Amino acid sequence: MNTESILADLHSHTTASDGVLSPTDLVARALDKGVQMLSITDHDTTEGLAEAHLYNSQQSQPLKLIDGTEISTRWNNFDIHIVGLNLDINHPELIAFLSSQRQLREERAIEIGNRLAKAGIEGAYEGAKEIANGAALSRGHYARWLADNGYANDMPSVFKHYLARGKTGYVPNNWGDMANAINIIHQAGGLAVLAHPSGYKLSAKWLKKLVRDFAQAGGDAMEVVLGQQTIDDRNNLIALCHQHQLLGSLGSDFHFISNWIELGKNLYQPQGVTWVWQSELWVERR
Repeated sequence: MNTESILADLHSHTTASDGVLSPTDLVARALDKGVQMLSITDHDTTEGLAEAHLYNSQQSQPLKLIDGTEISTRWNNFDIHIVGLNLDINHPELIAFLSSQRQLREERAIEIGNRLAKAGIEGAYEGAKEIANGAALSRGHYARWLADNGYANDMPSVFKHYLARGKTGYVPNNWGDMANAINIIHQAGGLAVLAHPSGYKLSAKWLKKLVRDFAQAGGDAMEVVLGQQTIDDRNNLIALCHQHQLLGSLGSDFHFISNWIELGKNLYQPQGVTWVWQSELWVERR
């Protein structure tokens, strides 16, 4: 497979975390959409990857499936996500770290449920737990339960009115720092990627500081091409990427089927960017 020119989507989610499609269904959809290189990057877990690889291996023309995860970290009181790509998912340090992350997720989820209950929204924790179906609880599961039960019209509205900073169900994050996550990813042989940097709604000044701090902490790459973004945003992220000598990555951050986010959609590769899979740090696995 010529990886110099390839339809790649290196950020997606399944039912192993807060996605709606199973690993099998996600790979099937990616194949249907013409994606040639896919990374499943579930939140703080790699549990869905074995199923995804099994299904992919049974296809006559399998895609290139990259093992990944998305790690939640804390930076200046913001939730910042670091994607680990091309990982050795059997590395003991990574396994232990992701286990501790899922415990932190559970503690935060319980507190979210408690705060919603105090506000008169009973059963949210139990409902979100049922939706998660064994996956580590996230705000996404709460959002789906609240939307399904009529507290808002859709998931974005739930976040805006219930789960965003300062709202009823908001609980400050309890994650570790970026440097620790980056170090764990490196120990597992992977590349550390700053996920959707323009999605944190930071001012230009704070975005520059975030990218600078990520690079100084040893980060390897950042997502510069997203499923939804303006040309100006893309150009700004590419400029920051060059300024801090980072590799480029791209991804839809697909969670569920919708009219605005799709696997592989709008993931063009501008000239002048060195993509993660073109780096000498990229190790061929499987």
